[in-house]
Amino acid sequence: MKRQELVDYLADLLHVQQFKDYCVNGLQVEGREEINRIITGVSVSRRLFGEAIERNADAVIVHHGLFWKGDADPFHLTGLRAARVRDLIVNDINLFGYHAPLDIHPILGNNTQIAQKLGMEVVDRVDIEDWQDAGYICELPQPVDRNKFIQSVNQQLETESLLFPFGSEEVHRVFVCSGGCSVYYYIAVENNCDTFLGGDIKENVVRWAEEAGLNFIAGGHYNTEKWGIIALGDHLRDKLKLDVTWVDIPNPV
Repeated sequence: MKRQELVDYLADLLHVQQFKDYCVNGLQVEGREEINRIITGVSVSRRLFGEAIERNADAVIVHHGLFWKGDADPFHLTGLRAARVRDLIVNDINLFGYHAPLDIHPILGNNTQIAQKLGMEVVDRVDIEDWQDAGYICELPQPVDRNKFIQSVNQQLETESLLFPFGSEEVHRVFVCSGGCSVYYYIAVENNCDTFLGGDIKENVVRWAEEAGLNFIAGGHYNTEKWGIIALGDHLRDKLKLDVTWVDIPNPV
């Protein structure tokens, strides 16, 4: 497959143009023109790029890419960042990154994948700042004991969650927002959710959740955000017949 064909296909599939994100969504580093073998992972790292080099991959696709608006020094390719880019350029490997589009996608996105894995129905989607339909309001078929729900989260998401048991002992209505969304706990409260299921949690949000009477489950940033990139890889393998390999580099955070 030609590189530009894949760029266009992913832009259309993931609705890239509709997002005001704080990173580059799409092709971040240009490599060889023909793409057949792809490595996928959650975040860029030299270890991930090393896997791509060893497997003679044509491209790497990640959720957390190289270039972010909040970077301390975005205009210099030096040090560790230069080493990462050098690994790609010397080996003629393309790098693609998709952040918000892969959190929010209604089929492949992290939030949808989490809801499906836990047997929950998505009953509503709400806006989070400039991102439309970014927060997922989900319901279980029937209320479940909180401890049993945590066991299910840990098993299905392959994680060890932190539970802050400040709400109902039965879980029924869950606000799902993968990754670092804990500051939006109030959206869960406003929508009558008994539980917030996210990735990590900020220190001050612990007390806000306690005072709001909201259960908060921190399932891990990595372990709540690997499911979208896995689903995307499966899609590319099934629909485009590309050789796609998921590389798991565990991160408990």
